[in-house]
Amino acid sequence: MQFLIAVSFTAMTAVVVFFVSAVLYDKFNRTAEKNTVQSNQQVIYQVASNLEYYIRSMATVFSAVEQKVRQGEAFPNQLLSEQLGTIFSTREDLVTIALFTEAGQRMTSLPSQEMRSNTHLTSQSWFRSAVENPNHLSFSVPHVQNLFKGQYKWVVSMSKGITLHMGGRDLNAVLLVDVNFKMIDDLSRSVKLGRKGYAYIIDESAGNIIYHPQQQLIYAGLKYENVEQALKYTYGSYYDDSTGENRMITIQTVGNVGWKIVGVSYMDEVVTTRKEITSFLVWLLALVMGFVLLITWYMSAKISQPIKRLEKSMQLVERGNFDILVPIRRDDEVGRLSRRFNLMVTRIRELMNQIIHEQEAKRKTELEVLQSQIHPHFLYNTLNSVVRLAGTGKNEEVITMITSLSKFFRISLSKGKTVIPVADEMEHVRHYLIIQKMRYKNKFEYAIEAEEAALDCLTLKLVLQPLVENAIYHGIEPGADEGFIAISAAVVEGKLRLRVKDDGLGMGPETLAGLLEGPKAGGVRENGIGLYNVHERIRLQFGDEYGLRIQSEREAGTTVDVWLPCLREEERQ
Repeated sequence: MQFLIAVSFTAMTAVVVFFVSAVLYDKFNRTAEKNTVQSNQQVIYQVASNLEYYIRSMATVFSAVEQKVRQGEAFPNQLLSEQLGTIFSTREDLVTIALFTEAGQRMTSLPSQEMRSNTHLTSQSWFRSAVENPNHLSFSVPHVQNLFKGQYKWVVSMSKGITLHMGGRDLNAVLLVDVNFKMIDDLSRSVKLGRKGYAYIIDESAGNIIYHPQQQLIYAGLKYENVEQALKYTYGSYYDDSTGENRMITIQTVGNVGWKIVGVSYMDEVVTTRKEITSFLVWLLALVMGFVLLITWYMSAKISQPIKRLEKSMQLVERGNFDILVPIRRDDEVGRLSRRFNLMVTRIRELMNQIIHEQEAKRKTELEVLQSQIHPHFLYNTLNSVVRLAGTGKNEEVITMITSLSKFFRISLSKGKTVIPVADEMEHVRHYLIIQKMRYKNKFEYAIEAEEAALDCLTLKLVLQPLVENAIYHGIEPGADEGFIAISAAVVEGKLRLRVKDDGLGMGPETLAGLLEGPKAGGVRENGIGLYNVHERIRLQFGDEYGLRIQSEREAGTTVDVWLPCLREEERQ
């Protein structure tokens, strides 16, 4: 029932939100497209107005020049040159003012530079327009002005065919005013219709492209504009996909010149706006659904919370955590189930602790049995040596050996203690070495050193003797030369370190790797309780961070470090 209520409520809310989102998306989409059309039309209209104003101002300049030229009686003359120079200097965008006969002969010009000989003046479009349409101001398409030497500027030419009265006769002439195209280029280049949109200018009579921000691509045939379609409109907007992309085209005609401003904006940017709207609606839907799910979760959690709590507790028990109890807050089916669960976990914990204690006791017993095995074996070997020495009349050696043997066993017993001072452990191993040196007839020498700070630290009993025994039997005895055993005790970084180092045969990495891995790996030696058992006794008593660390190399000897906590008798109590 909880699941059905949650799913039904969520599904009903989702249907309502999806319906509202679809209506809002359609509304926002239409509004975004309408705003794009209006914005483009306003931008293009403003550009057309600015361009029309500029052309009108240039036409006014042309009229002033024409008036001064018509007043002249001879060409060239000083007064006319000064007047034209004044007009020329007032406008930075003027490039050329020139007067030609219909035959193409220069009558006057500014600047007054030498003309190029191969300009084909009479065949240029602005010249022909003036001759063919006298008394009509014509505007050319942008071109490179190449009339004068050393001057190659991009201009728009204004030309007009006029009749001059000179010496009682009429003379047909062509008046030319070149305007720098940079101003028109700046006005058009400033148009921004989105991130990729632009505007270009065409001649409505011939369809020639007067300006385009990517003019070089147009000339190279790498870009195409559907000019034929644009010529059908005086103003307004339409959609065009002739270039392979869906574009919105906005048209505005510039009066008096016959130019059209064509604005191009890409519909994928409008689609980007749609994507933003979609993203907003998705986020809105996600927030609403999240709120609904939160409410649903809260309502269902009140019902399922006790069961989930019990489930999490079971998962913790599954991972091995038996120190967990489920709080019981009500006396219903779930409460009674939780109570049974707590009883079960408590019983399991008790049984596990019992098993752990039994196993630890078993391990301690086994180690003690192994430890006790050293006494009769060592005693038997030592007494045999005493008998041999007595038989040969070496009474002093017999006394020394029996004295060391008695002290050895006295320290071994230690009144039943398992933990003794380092000083006693060092004394114990010293007597062991005295006996073994006599048995092996000075097969080895030894040295025992201990720091003062280490002598009153506590250590497990019988940790050094098995290591020394191992050094003698497996390191020095098989060798042909006399060996040396160094025993030391020191406090290093707050820990007690006992070290047994010999210069015997050593061992290889494969043997070294198995020494502390238990009886299966050969860690327990035939004589003594073995390195493994010493290692296990220490870890069992003090923890896994303590124990033996062994370094060895063939023919270079072996070093065994015993790491113990630096405990003293007063600290232990």
